[in-house]
Amino acid sequence: MPSGSRRRSRILAFQVLFEAEQHDRVISGVLEVRLGESNLSEDGGVFVRDLVDGVIANRDEIDAVIKRHAPLFPLADMAPVDRNVLRLAIYEVLFDNRRAPLRVAINEAVEVAKGYGAESSGRFVNGVLGAVALEAAERNESANHESAT
Repeated sequence: MPSGSRRRSRILAFQVLFEAEQHDRVISGVLEVRLGESNLSEDGGVFVRDLVDGVIANRDEIDAVIKRHAPLFPLADMAPVDRNVLRLAIYEVLFDNRRAPLRVAINEAVEVAKGYGAESSGRFVNGVLGAVALEAAERNESANHESAT
């Protein structure tokens, strides 16, 4: 799938998560409506579904990661755009078995935050995801070191 299509799919997945949360709607219903209105390819639609389903399936763990890396910003008080962008990016970085390159996932999340959030959203999302990436890298390095010994 071309990178532009993946970007559009990520944006649509974010919009689905955001809309469902903000308007207290069932995610599957929002997803179906949004996909029906989009002109994404079949692969793009599958990618959107996978992202949304992955965030839903791992939401408690994802939220725990956010809380650990943004302790001064309670999840309930966090800007909804920031919260949903972080959920999507953390799913992609830590839980998706077809992981996007770390830099791509972070850059895409920062761009979505800048486009939809407040003036400081891009910096906030970048900071949290940078800390998440650092922790993941340290964990991988430790696991690699242990398996080598």
